[in-house]
Amino acid sequence: MTDTRPDPPMTGDERAQLNGFLDYQRATVVLKAGGLTDEQARQTYVPSELTTIAGLVSHLTLVEDYWFGIVVDGGPDKWEEALKDDPDAEFRLAATTPVARLIADYETQCELSRQIVAKLDFDAEVPFRDKGNVNLRWVVTHMIEETARHAGHLDLLRELTDGATGE
Repeated sequence: MTDTRPDPPMTGDERAQLNGFLDYQRATVVLKAGGLTDEQARQTYVPSELTTIAGLVSHLTLVEDYWFGIVVDGGPDKWEEALKDDPDAEFRLAATTPVARLIADYETQCELSRQIVAKLDFDAEVPFRDKGNVNLRWVVTHMIEETARHAGHLDLLRELTDGATGE
């Protein structure tokens, strides 16, 4: 694994630092999932057969689309029907999609998310379900947490898969 992740800025405004930390975590996901065969990316090590490297990349693609594309930008929910029928649909999709495609889809979705974030102020609020409003700052902060948590899962799964370790 060659580490080409961009370090978050150590100085700068809130936007630069929060976006920098999110991009670092996104790059960590790509680093941990990259360079594996489809079989390796689908390897299971925990009781949930859906918790795989491929499954987590697919899940994070959905989460990027949900929070930035649907909640913040008001776009259509492409997963709504599939998730009604199967709450783990994105994980099941990963079982038959090449890992290179999953990573490419994730990177594309992250770029779309960056574009949405770039056009809004962090104080911009949008309605969120029946809970009231949520602002962009909260969504970005939540996505740092969500992505970092799953990057930690990916780190463990990658080490179990081929012994690769690293930050």
